[in-house]
Amino acid sequence: MILHGYFRSGSAFRTRIALNLKNLTAEQQAIHLRRGEQHSESYRRLNPQGLVPALELADDVLTQSLAIIEYFDELHPDPPLLPSDAIGRARVRSLSLIIACDTHPLGNLRVLSYLHDELELSDDACANWYNHWIGLGLAAVEARLGERESGNFCHADAPGLADICLVPQVINAQRFGLDISRFTRINQVTANALQLDAFRNALPDRQPDCEP
Repeated sequence: MILHGYFRSGSAFRTRIALNLKNLTAEQQAIHLRRGEQHSESYRRLNPQGLVPALELADDVLTQSLAIIEYFDELHPDPPLLPSDAIGRARVRSLSLIIACDTHPLGNLRVLSYLHDELELSDDACANWYNHWIGLGLAAVEARLGERESGNFCHADAPGLADICLVPQVINAQRFGLDISRFTRINQVTANALQLDAFRNALPDRQPDCEP
């Protein structure tokens, strides 16, 4: 397997965590988003969206981080990333999608670049945009986590798909200076996750392509 990603991409970060939790290895191929390598003809043949990650297999290419993560989970079911019961699976997928579909896309690089370069918003205005939308998304997750006693992680006492989505979003929010101190449950879950090598070794600053 070849995982095409970028050290700072939240979506690629998720995929790295899943690989680590499953004790799988993949060759890491850096796609430098700020240099526009995602727009190259060769990469567009792999992923017409021009996004990361893309997982190159012997006979196929998978895109979209959640699809890739569930692929890992189906082929290598131990440890499971989704609960065994239907309600639990729905809850975990709901938490994951709040982040992956409704929160993260509003603050990713191509959106912020469009706001800054095309709409000519100032750096402060772009930061305000990010903090507004990411703050709303994390507030929704915090509220959902508070609806029930969920254990040490988003759901029960083992990390799963929701934690894989949450931790990269928290790390990115901290990089942008978003005050997340009010998200008590999110901070607890994140701290628990970062005790695990699978999460720590997937951090952006531990990747070969990391740069300031």
